[in-house]
Amino acid sequence: MPRSSATAHELNRVALLAGLPGETLARLAKAMERQEVAPGTVLVREGDPGDRFYVVFSGMLAVSQQGYGGRNVLRPGDYFGEVALAMGMPRTATVSAITPAVVASCDREAFDEFIRPLFSEPDAS
Repeated sequence: MPRSSATAHELNRVALLAGLPGETLARLAKAMERQEVAPGTVLVREGDPGDRFYVVFSGMLAVSQQGYGGRNVLRPGDYFGEVALAMGMPRTATVSAITPAVVASCDREAFDEFIRPLFSEPDAS
């Protein structure tokens, strides 16, 4: 039976989240909903309201934007959905599965508590 939430071990493989303390990762993992996605499934659509933040555990996802040629590919360890949540704006791209994939996502409340601070910290380099 597939797990319904992410694990701290899985989240630790996402570069953005790897620096979080273990206890914080464990709490975030419990707040994240795990989802198996079939090829062709659209996870977010450009222009829709943004209400979730996603990380990619397996598979490949296509990112496309209207009026912009080409498309980017998201792979395990990548994330998306932060722009709409952080800036309070509609989705900036459509993301769909190219291959079978596993993603995990959290709602705005968990994003604000655990992830938003990662984008506002000054760069240490």
